[in-house]
Amino acid sequence: MLKVLVACASGAGTSLMMKDKVSKALKEVGIENFDLSHCDLKSCKMEDYDLIFCPFNFLNHFSHASEKGIKVIGIKNILSEEEFKEKLETSGYVEELKNK
Repeated sequence: MLKVLVACASGAGTSLMMKDKVSKALKEVGIENFDLSHCDLKSCKMEDYDLIFCPFNFLNHFSHASEKGIKVIGIKNILSEEEFKEKLETSGYVEELKNK
């Protein structure tokens, strides 16, 4: 099962809005078997996840996760379902993530 994290500064409003968009985008690219969580930047255990979504301006907080092979995708417009899907499709991660 693919473990997906949506993270934002406080772990409340933004990540909850993003969570719905991530779920829809994953299904649209053919990923059905996933567990989706959300948290704030300070308390999440990044190493527990295969894929992390965050607002684009917080990407630097996840450089350590990227170095460990965790896929990290930054989003500029957190309300755009299309951007989530597009970022997944252009990431080159989809086929690998389908096999988790």
